[in-house]
Amino acid sequence: MLNPIIFAVPVFLAMMAVEYAVDRRRQLGVYRAADTVGSLSLGIISQLVGVFTKLAALGIYTLVYQHAALWRLPVESPWVWTGALLGYDFCYYWLHRTGHEVNLLWAAHGVHHSSEEYNLSTALRQTATGHLFGWIFYLPLALLGVPPLVFVVVGLVDLLYQFWVHTRLVGKLGWFDRVFCSPSNHRVHHGQNDYCIDRNYGGLLIVWDRLFGTFVEERDNEPIVYGIRGALRSFNPVWANAYGYAAIWRDIRLTRTLADKLRVLFKHPGWRPADAAAALPLPAFELQRFERFAPPLPPALALNALLQLAVLIALALHFLAVAPQLGAAMAAACAAALVVQLAGLSRLTERGLDAAGWEAARWALGGLLLGLSPVHGWGWLAVWGGAGAVAVWSGLTARKSGSR
Repeated sequence: MLNPIIFAVPVFLAMMAVEYAVDRRRQLGVYRAADTVGSLSLGIISQLVGVFTKLAALGIYTLVYQHAALWRLPVESPWVWTGALLGYDFCYYWLHRTGHEVNLLWAAHGVHHSSEEYNLSTALRQTATGHLFGWIFYLPLALLGVPPLVFVVVGLVDLLYQFWVHTRLVGKLGWFDRVFCSPSNHRVHHGQNDYCIDRNYGGLLIVWDRLFGTFVEERDNEPIVYGIRGALRSFNPVWANAYGYAAIWRDIRLTRTLADKLRVLFKHPGWRPADAAAALPLPAFELQRFERFAPPLPPALALNALLQLAVLIALALHFLAVAPQLGAAMAAACAAALVVQLAGLSRLTERGLDAAGWEAARWALGGLLLGLSPVHGWGWLAVWGGAGAVAVWSGLTARKSGSR
């Protein structure tokens, strides 16, 4: 069975194109090429890692269902599907909430919040490590007898629904905002403003937030500042996934007591032991002093970065399609090669022409690996060569314009 994400990605990209076109007419500026490349790179890496982790998580769910379920609910009943969707969304609420309230889980989930823009590409900015602990929160569904097939499908529905709420172009929707997760509700969730922190966790329904006291309405008189406190300040997707864990490890090393080392893992994000804070003080967050990470990127290089990303997306979709037929070693090698390419591309979006040498090395390495690959033919090499020609043109164009 093909990964359904393969079919969803073209739809996502088409919707992003529509959003970009509308944004151009309204002149709001909700897209930046470098940020978009970073968000989509993180989405690709999440799917690459998921090839190796999602099956394990589903396997655990299936084992619990087979050996510990209190009932075996009938897969043909529409009530089972409806109840499973509501149950999944309820479990998602608590996973999502815990992901904001427990530092170890925030290290994974914070990746999704690290963009300082808010558009449909932000929806695809996903963690590569969320499956390490996320599966635990859905085991109650297995115990209640929700069949694995139903669990997978309702989980996909819940996930796909959340794509469209990541937009600034849809305003408040009246009664809909009071029942469902909506763009207005979810904009709050992604804000750094004081009133936005730890609010509006619902995936499909916002009713859970209203029931458990975590709902807040978007304020018309206070523009939302997007991103995370303690900003990432990088477009590198590998660093984005490592950033939260690096902060945890820093404080574990700096604090002396075992109790505080454990508290670093399980306390609220932002909590630090007194000795760690004294050894390495961090500046207090001030919203009014926040500055977006926006290194200059000439238009020709921005266009080139998007084209290079398009080729890597095509290669990633090809990998997702053939991964079930590959051995573990070959699959891991292909996935690792794509991760290296995406991390290398971030140098271009961060450093512009100063990354020309790195970009040439990235392209040469990619061509070499495609030439050696047993699952890619001359067609892929031709596409890669064409992308390289565009890269050279974009660099020359940027130099002529005097841009960095």
